Amino acid sequence: MAQGFVYLVAIIDWFSRYILSWRVSINLENEFCIEALEEAIEKHGQPEIFNTDQGSQFTSKDFITALTERKIKISMDGKGRALDNVFIERFLRSLKQEKIYLIILNTVKEAKNAITNYMSFYNKKRMHQSLEYLTPELVYFRKNIV
Repeated sequence: MAQGFVYLVAIIDWFSRYILSWRVSINLENEFCIEALEEAIEKHGQPEIFNTDQGSQFTSKDFITALTERKIKISMDGKGRALDNVFIERFLRSLKQEKIYLIILNTVKEAKNAITNYMSFYNKKRMHQSLEYLTPELVYFRKNIV
């Protein structure tokens, strides 16, 4: 933002690239990550495996407990393994290049509004070549219906 930072966590379905939930925070404490995780599980069901990088939010006792209490297997990327997180990294790059870098954000509320608008566009309208030119929403819900 013009002053300060807003941090974003997004929970993505690897198969469809559908963003299941997301949160922003003005600090890097783990609460906003746990909230996004819990919302994704509540709305979309429990995954067998949950993948993260080695950020302190994801290696914290509280975050690990949120997964292990539900018996969700943890897959954590190794140091220097950026390609392990390629889908979320590509999404974050698209968000920045297609929305954030094109506007001026002065407040957290403006950042949340911009991200909300982009999330809707990304999930519902942005076609992906790797998804046979379908949107993440179409692929995600088709997968869950079949």
